[in-house]
Amino acid sequence: MAHFVGKNSIIREIWGSPDTTLFIFAGAAAEFAVNKAVDWLYFTGRLPADPLARLFSTVVYSQKIIFSELEDAHRAIDQVTAIHKGVEENRGAQIPDWAYRDVLFMLIAYSVSSFEVLQRKLSDAEKEEIFDVFYRVGVRMGLKDLPKNYSEWMIAHHIHLKKDTVYSEFTVDLYKQYRKHLGYIRYWLLKQVQVLIVPKRVNELLSLGNTRYLIPILWLYKLSRRFGLDAVIITAVLPQKYKVQVKGLSIK
Repeated sequence: MAHFVGKNSIIREIWGSPDTTLFIFAGAAAEFAVNKAVDWLYFTGRLPADPLARLFSTVVYSQKIIFSELEDAHRAIDQVTAIHKGVEENRGAQIPDWAYRDVLFMLIAYSVSSFEVLQRKLSDAEKEEIFDVFYRVGVRMGLKDLPKNYSEWMIAHHIHLKKDTVYSEFTVDLYKQYRKHLGYIRYWLLKQVQVLIVPKRVNELLSLGNTRYLIPILWLYKLSRRFGLDAVIITAVLPQKYKVQVKGLSIK
């Protein structure tokens, strides 16, 4: 039976690892906050009401696509499309096509940057694999004007970041919600992770600063892997009520 993503693909290694997956969504949490279409996430109320629950539901859909057989993956993508169409009908407006592309671009960008921060540099061929997976997701969703390869995507991503990001009242409120739901220490860690992986444009809009504080912590975390303590640390840095969801992030 054909799979949406080959069993030996780098994308499975990236999205089957709890720490890399959480880094991806730490980056997306930053970029969502400054995206000009963030008001759509506020329309349903789910994101500001519980940002972490929204994160884990998104992870479930993403992993369902990446680790499923082809037909099941297509059904998952179609379900995501249907959910968004339902939101559009309820609001009486259409989500801009560029906003859908922005989300795909985030998943590509943070898959690359998160893995490279936590593991190693990716080859050009591996980056192309990552791009191809999300390109096929976009094609299945019926998105237009998608770049055709990783090189084209880098150019398009740079343009999108300049055109589609802004610091707004939604940015301020969303970061208030992050702090409320995470607590001070976890919120500080979130922002330090974001410093490591977000593009310069996003960092500047959010005034995140530089990486000097997290480098020693990151080094100690990588060391903890040798002793099998990484799972304990990952569980510890998220609220207790998400313990089950954190365990579910690991897929071999």
